[in-house]
Amino acid sequence: MQWNELAFNALSVDELYELLKLRVDIFVVEQKCPYPELDNKDRHSETRHLLGRNPQGDLVAYARVLAPGVSYPETSIGRVAVAEQARGCGVAHQLMQESIKLAKQYWPEENIQLGGQEYLKSFYQKLGFEPVSEVYLEDGIPHLDMLYNKQ
Repeated sequence: MQWNELAFNALSVDELYELLKLRVDIFVVEQKCPYPELDNKDRHSETRHLLGRNPQGDLVAYARVLAPGVSYPETSIGRVAVAEQARGCGVAHQLMQESIKLAKQYWPEENIQLGGQEYLKSFYQKLGFEPVSEVYLEDGIPHLDMLYNKQ
């Protein structure tokens, strides 16, 4: 996998299109969840977009890392997406490791929070995240907030 992290204004038109298509394909179409995908957090001056490409150059993994105070008081990781063809071979784990590394690089003194789908709880726990909320529905899907304590 080739990883690249960019600010919004450094994304090319093609990169922006690819990442938005991947997110919509997964979160809106695959999960049948109509919600406001474009939330203005992508354009925040401190948001980092993490893109993962396979050896053929296809965008197959994406996450955005947000500064403290944008979604949560802490740094946060969201819009974690892995294309269907890249699932089951460790790409999601690599994506999260790269996202955590990126968050620590930009905000080393901050904990990292995410709102993850409940069925991924053990996946996130293996990466060091712990639940900090009860399960709640977000767009009809059970979620819980999880926190990664800086180490």
